[in-house]
Amino acid sequence: MSVSDSAKAFYDAELKEAFEKQYFGKFVAIEPESRQHFIGDTFLEAAMQAKTEIPDRMSFVIRVGYDAAAHIGAAKT
Repeated sequence: MSVSDSAKAFYDAELKEAFEKQYFGKFVAIEPESRQHFIGDTFLEAAMQAKTEIPDRMSFVIRVGYDAAAHIGAAKT
């Protein structure tokens, strides 16, 4: 399983319900092997916390309460 798939599965099973109440709109970087996770106000903040704490492993960043961590493009009017 890929890092992203593992992180999403862990998030959905273990974190989603509580995090959407407490951290809606924030970002969580998840290192799925250790299940360590790091909350940040921005994508970069969460990712850098993970990289600092676990420099030799890849993490995946999820925006709490959203389908995607980032939006590219403009909204149609």
